[in-house]
Amino acid sequence: MEKWKRNLFILYVGQFLAMASLSCVTPFLPLYLQDMGMRNHDEVVMWSGLIYGANLLTAFVFAPLWGKLADRYGRKLMIVRSGLGMAITITLMGVATSPVHLLLLRLVNGVLSGFGPAAVALTATNTPKEKSGYALGILHSGSVAGTICGPLMGGLLADEFGFRAVFFSTGGCILVATLIVIFWVREHFEKIEPTEERTAFVQDFKRIVSQKPIGSLIVSAAIVRTAMIGTLPLIPLYVQLLAPNQENVVVFAGITAAAMGIANMITAPQLGKLGDRIGSHRVFFAAVGGAILFSIPQAFVQHLWQLIVLRFCTGACLGGLMPSVNVLIRHYAPAGMESRTYSYVNCACFLGGLAGSFGMGAIASGFGLPMIFFCSAGLLFITLVWMKWAVYPQIGRVEQVKRLDSEKMAK
Repeated sequence: MEKWKRNLFILYVGQFLAMASLSCVTPFLPLYLQDMGMRNHDEVVMWSGLIYGANLLTAFVFAPLWGKLADRYGRKLMIVRSGLGMAITITLMGVATSPVHLLLLRLVNGVLSGFGPAAVALTATNTPKEKSGYALGILHSGSVAGTICGPLMGGLLADEFGFRAVFFSTGGCILVATLIVIFWVREHFEKIEPTEERTAFVQDFKRIVSQKPIGSLIVSAAIVRTAMIGTLPLIPLYVQLLAPNQENVVVFAGITAAAMGIANMITAPQLGKLGDRIGSHRVFFAAVGGAILFSIPQAFVQHLWQLIVLRFCTGACLGGLMPSVNVLIRHYAPAGMESRTYSYVNCACFLGGLAGSFGMGAIASGFGLPMIFFCSAGLLFITLVWMKWAVYPQIGRVEQVKRLDSEKMAK
């Protein structure tokens, strides 16, 4: 097996386990708090929100630091650091005796995270350019698969063996995946010495966003994440609205939510491969257009099966978004700053997800649940316009400069 393919297979497994570990706590977090002795409903809701969001907060804050260190010392080292850190903190969550312990461990887990951006950066920089779309699509499907399967795995393990066993088993799986990375992943890392002794995070950020079309791509990724993530927490309520007399509303809500993720997981590698042939920016543009077409009808559905079909079709289109963005970052990021660039993209996606969750909730509260699909489609349309008038011209100018430089060198 070629080195890049072996790396991709191992990192796929690692990405799956990392995302599954972060999402597996979702189904039973309130129940775990009750198991610790918390009985007041309002307190359980408050602490559940704090504990769930703690990981996202510290991961957002520390992402640029780990990206900078990855560019300086190698992406594999950051994957190992993140894997070992998550294995320890998640295992310790299984022996937590109070909500405060759990909150602190989730904060620390967010600080030590960064597996995903480092895995993307390593895959992007160690895969042949003509195969990068396919490879990043495969890696993205592992992330989506982990996000989908995590809650299911967590719920089944908790039901069979108890809440604490979930943390022990998840921590053990991540440790095994990290050991496999240590012994089997091979990174070709060429350290590029900075022109200055030290560069501050602000200077790094300015240089990255000034590199066309990186800044515009970061904006596109943030808007898309705002549009799509914002609807996810409200889907169970919409399912309940469509099937008020259905006894297994929770099951059907899970099926509806999973439909989009499964379609995303299936199409991401194929759309990535298509991007290698016709251009990732074209796949991104077409995927956003398809997501708009399938989002609007969701506001008018009368039956649950119609919503499930439309969510599946929307997910199929979304499979072409983040892999395409990651490929374009690979092509246009400043040399030696690839990991930092992926970290800032990740930060923008975190902000987009938070903005979408709060914004769509307020819109649904004020104007009704169907309105969130119009808002989602509107944000995606803004992305189309942004791609047409900001990203496309910048890519064209950059490619023109590259051609001229190649012609000069040939002469």
